[in-house]
Amino acid sequence: MCVQWFRVQFPRLTLFAIPNGGRRGKVEAAIMKGEGVLAGVADLFLTLPNMEYNGLFIEIKTPDGRQSNSQCTFERRTIENGYCYRICRTFEEFRDVILSYVA
Repeated sequence: MCVQWFRVQFPRLTLFAIPNGGRRGKVEAAIMKGEGVLAGVADLFLTLPNMEYNGLFIEIKTPDGRQSNSQCTFERRTIENGYCYRICRTFEEFRDVILSYVA
């Protein structure tokens, strides 16, 4: 729902998913690791720089979901490198983060 809303609201901007999660067989997991999949990378990335940041990473969590250690490390590194990082637990949070960032 979040991505669908974004595509309607901002058809000229690029927001894409990073397929790091999910269950995979050993062979597929090995192939993806060889291709550069990295544990902890956020779920979504908006390629739009703004006046403050180089781009926006969004981690989607359930209301009770917690970040893993690798996600915390990724968050810290992206912020150190000039990117915005946000955790969204609801559609409303996602919408507000996007609208604030794009403004």
